[in-house]
Amino acid sequence: MPVQGFCWFLCCRQGFNLLGRDYGEKEEEESFELRNKEDLTCNGRGPLEVTLSQPTRTANGTNGHSLSEVPDEMKSLIIEKSKMGLEEDPELLVKGWLFREVCGSWIKQRCYWFVLSLDSLDYYSSSERGARRLGTLVLTNLCSVIWPDKQTFKETGYWSITVYGRKHCYRLYTKHFNEAVHWACAVQKVIDTKAPVETPTQLLIRDIEENKFNPEVVDNIYQHNPILKHTQSPLYAPLLPFPYGNHSGKGYATVREEAVKLFNCLQQLESARDPVPLIQGVLQTCLDLRPLRDEVYCQLVKQTSCTPQPHTAAHLRYWQLLTCMSCTFLPGPAVLKYLRFHLKSQFPESEMDNYASFIGEALEKTRCRECVPSWEEIQVLMGRQEMLCTVHYPGPGSCQLHISSHTTANEVVRRMLEKLGLKESRNTFSLFEQNAHWERAVGGSTIIADILTSLSAKEPDSDSQWRLCFKLYCLLDADTISVDSIEYFFLFEQCHEMVVRGQLPACEEDLQTLAALRLQSARLLMPPCAPPRFPGGLLGGALWNHTATAAHKQKVEQNLRLRSRLKEEAAAIMSTIVECWKGLAGYSRRDSMTAYLTIARQWSGFGCTLYESSTGSFSQKLWLGVAATCVSLYRQGEAEALESFPYGQICSYGVSDSNTFKITAGDRDLLFETTKVGEQKLIAGVINRDLNESTQPASLCHQNQPPRVLLPVIKY
Repeated sequence: MPVQGFCWFLCCRQGFNLLGRDYGEKEEEESFELRNKEDLTCNGRGPLEVTLSQPTRTANGTNGHSLSEVPDEMKSLIIEKSKMGLEEDPELLVKGWLFREVCGSWIKQRCYWFVLSLDSLDYYSSSERGARRLGTLVLTNLCSVIWPDKQTFKETGYWSITVYGRKHCYRLYTKHFNEAVHWACAVQKVIDTKAPVETPTQLLIRDIEENKFNPEVVDNIYQHNPILKHTQSPLYAPLLPFPYGNHSGKGYATVREEAVKLFNCLQQLESARDPVPLIQGVLQTCLDLRPLRDEVYCQLVKQTSCTPQPHTAAHLRYWQLLTCMSCTFLPGPAVLKYLRFHLKSQFPESEMDNYASFIGEALEKTRCRECVPSWEEIQVLMGRQEMLCTVHYPGPGSCQLHISSHTTANEVVRRMLEKLGLKESRNTFSLFEQNAHWERAVGGSTIIADILTSLSAKEPDSDSQWRLCFKLYCLLDADTISVDSIEYFFLFEQCHEMVVRGQLPACEEDLQTLAALRLQSARLLMPPCAPPRFPGGLLGGALWNHTATAAHKQKVEQNLRLRSRLKEEAAAIMSTIVECWKGLAGYSRRDSMTAYLTIARQWSGFGCTLYESSTGSFSQKLWLGVAATCVSLYRQGEAEALESFPYGQICSYGVSDSNTFKITAGDRDLLFETTKVGEQKLIAGVINRDLNESTQPASLCHQNQPPRVLLPVIKY
């Protein structure tokens, strides 16, 4: 027991000695000072007690220290300073006591005297003259500073700042928030004054660009610089400059570390059985970390330059990944020039030259993608082929189109119009993402490959399978459509969708007749022996007035008696519809559609596009109807419009804020609040289309012109 006590005493004494040495005896001194030139006294000396001086050099040009004693970081960036001298350095900016986190020590934080100069952040054992410098962090424009945050203060009781350098990271702590902010600002200002750092690869790319018309010089550059050529060795640093310690979130390490990892993935392509997962992983990282796109392009150019065996399948994997990159991301201007020069330098009529031609054409069309290419798209791109896209349209019909990674929704709509003979139609059409319960329009500039990728990523469900559908978007002329045309069938389906959503005001008798006509139209598409069926989508609109509200009450009240009553009412309605349907014997499909549309045309708002909204003049929900000649306001379920504004009376229209649409008619300003985010942009787009087709004078001022197509989700 006495021996244990004696050992404990020695340990405590040694600990106190370390604390006294590291903390110093003058902690009551001023914590920090900002050094300006005006702070110097008349004799050129300021209040700082610690001075730095240039090292003395020996006859052989060294400073008296062996090269092995100099930190690696300081060898390549700045001249080594000597141990702490006694002369004042006018370049010192800030000094003071700070705690530093120490790894591998039983004391996690130690207090040191820190000095910030124009070149580096140094720390010393104390503030005394002749104190020993313990470390240096050289400051360049790639260094970064993490500012103090409340979370660290809550956990430790200290405000912290973190300074990242090329090889070192200083985590500094202080009890005073203002002091932490002052140090962070001072270090950041020094970093901001530094000239941009250029890597050897950047310098060589510039040399190649300047001498691209001189093949001998370019060959000499490649011959004497292995950094530009294919290698089997790992990469230990990125080819392009990235900030130190720049954590990007999303589960990634720093950008510099991720760049090195990506090169390792590239090298694995040569031996991988299935390269698609590796290619997808690289593309996903580039999608998440934008700065790495140029880095991967440079790495791929490196691995496809001066290859020992260029015609092997393993080497072609690099070209296949380069093909996928060129169809997904565009490099920056400098790297793009370097890439184009590399593509033109391939051996003519070789497989690499075929890939180079494909990549060159892709770069002319590529815009930044929203999704990483799917497995199917990558397989197609590896073979330099096009994809097949299935586009459905109203009824059982569908078309298969060949698309590339650059095909937009507008291009598909144009090709569908040609295939279906609708090029002369005055109505407008669009693509929709659709399943059994939801639909949303696809923006005209959206890349179809992104849509297919997102649809394939959704959970497969037999009841709500997603598909791409071509249908009417804006009805401008419903009167001149031929009864025998496919456009008439499109109009019929569009009208039925309005009935299903409850957007067609009609009496109960008309709704039952519409349901019977719809049943007759669908019956003619079924096999002759098939019994009549009543799917919800077929009769849901006809029963809207009775069962929709009751179904909602059923969920809320969970009343068994109400359920029984609903079943009885539904059975009675079904019986009435079946009797009405039996009276339609002999009706052809065209007769059924014509009779259906004749009933629908009785509503004055037939043909307009309806949006649920509200305005300050009315407390209840309204329908804002946008038609070919006017904009109207309806109470939901009522046939007559509350107000109607012909386009000739509208002075201006546009988006007011995130969910408000504004129309100025004469001296009135009408504000409509939409229920779905982004719906106000759609309203403006539809009005804009109607105005382009309308015979009214187009003298309107459209405020904040929105994208042409931006339809929100519609539930029915």
